[in-house]
Amino acid sequence: MTNAATDLVGQTLGPYTLERLLGQGGFAWAFVGREANGTPVAIKVLKPRYAGDAQFESRFRNESETAAKLEHPNIIRIRSVAKTGEHVYFAMDLCADSLGARIAREGPLSEDDILRLARDITAALEFAHQQGVIHRDLKPDNVLIRSDGAAVLTDFGIARAVSGYVASTGVNMTIGTPHYLSPEQAQGRPLDQRVDFYALGVTLYKAATGEVPFSSNDWFELARMHVEDPPPSLRGKRPELSKRFERVVMKCLAKHPDDRYANAAELRVDLEEVEQKRRPTVTMGAAPTGTWQREALKDTSTGRRPWLVIAGVGIGLVLLVALVVRLMR
Repeated sequence: MTNAATDLVGQTLGPYTLERLLGQGGFAWAFVGREANGTPVAIKVLKPRYAGDAQFESRFRNESETAAKLEHPNIIRIRSVAKTGEHVYFAMDLCADSLGARIAREGPLSEDDILRLARDITAALEFAHQQGVIHRDLKPDNVLIRSDGAAVLTDFGIARAVSGYVASTGVNMTIGTPHYLSPEQAQGRPLDQRVDFYALGVTLYKAATGEVPFSSNDWFELARMHVEDPPPSLRGKRPELSKRFERVVMKCLAKHPDDRYANAAELRVDLEEVEQKRRPTVTMGAAPTGTWQREALKDTSTGRRPWLVIAGVGIGLVLLVALVVRLMR
């Protein structure tokens, strides 16, 4: 079995040819590949260290197959889960970009862009949670962006496969990404769907500021910060962000799950409200240009002028008559 990702470039796994290395995570390599008919795909190949462990491989395949059943426009479509020789992999649709890459390339995004992406991610979470699936490792690199700009969530189930493996074997492995870990993950407490809202809060914070709310090179210090420290003010870093948007992010980042959104539907409603409140502001700001409002004002003002002249003449005549009468006395 190969121990280097570059050794797999140019090789064929099942119906897929691996063309180039796209990136890697803790447990798998990601490649750009093609099907036999030329369709481009993304392929995740389990690293040899884990593919050689029968229990880890079994959990990885089971969770990948569960994720493949999640059919939703904002969840990545998994085309197949398979094993060819010693290589365990799954193939999925290839997206044009990722949120992580976009932030690294462009820096903080506009509030409107973040709201659109957040709405898509929330829709994916709402559907997955209804199926009983929790992501557990939501972060910008797991938010893919299609060519039409829509956000697509990927890597459902991998963190669950790792946590199940750790629980059953006692092997010491990091579950999730430290900067996006919820307080309950850091403390090893039971998890529910609200863990995804915390990670989404960190993701939105990063998209808005270019920084995560908590950062440390020491894992234990970082875990303590997630559990104890309040996140720095979002508007303190970007004052132009709306207060409503900041409230949504801070609610996601609440330390206790009970203080976060109870479900994705609640979060979706708040996101829609933030968007709706922003629209009138933009419209009202553009109104005093050459629009129907200005024309109406002009018509009204010009229509009043003749009456103003007549009234002025009338008042003048009354005063003149009064003066003449007084002089005649």
